[in-house]
Amino acid sequence: MNKVKELAKMIDHSILHPTMTDEDLRRECEVAKKYDVASVCVKPYAVKQAVELLKGSDVLVGCVIGFPAGNSAIPVKVFEAENACKDGAVEIDMVINIGKALQGDWAYITGEIKSVSDACHKLGAIVKVIFETDYVTKEADIVKLCQICTEVGADYVKTSSGFGFVKQANGDYNYVGATISVLELMKKSVGPKVKVKAAGGVRTLDQLIAVQAAGCTRSGATATAVMMEEAMKRFSPL
Repeated sequence: MNKVKELAKMIDHSILHPTMTDEDLRRECEVAKKYDVASVCVKPYAVKQAVELLKGSDVLVGCVIGFPAGNSAIPVKVFEAENACKDGAVEIDMVINIGKALQGDWAYITGEIKSVSDACHKLGAIVKVIFETDYVTKEADIVKLCQICTEVGADYVKTSSGFGFVKQANGDYNYVGATISVLELMKKSVGPKVKVKAAGGVRTLDQLIAVQAAGCTRSGATATAVMMEEAMKRFSPL
């Protein structure tokens, strides 16, 4: 596989902003097809449309669950995941219950991740578990979440939703998303069958290459076109 293709197949092209319309979905699925990325990551109602729009391509359809704040009850997350799979999603990105993680209720978190993972695996989909590392910041908690994901058979651990906004001292809200140090920590804390996905803040080709070097095999992105155009300039033969 050449370097351009290798980088394209790292990208989960995110089509998740709350304001996005069906027309935006159509446009962004065309971007995903043009660069032949790994997948699109869409909102639950958009799965059927995305499957139709990407028919005949190698781009997979993924869906977010309990997104972005992770607050749904476990049976609701399971139902939402099953519904997405039945609509054609083959990858599921679920947000954990962040409050339960912060209070160290690991039995709840284990049950939640296992319930969604088992349901998705029965329907032939893989599961990526979003920790929201702008909120879950303690190394020990991140390591514990990696251990749980390994134990229950989740397929990926993932840093962020891209919407984990933290209130700053001046009253503004922003987020950091994936950092190299957290990605490296996650990579060394999961078992050999669990992969790592960066999400949040990967907007340039150099950042994509950096998260790959940190051990990621996938990265969420909205700046797909910018990164892939740069990759084609940098790595394609003359």
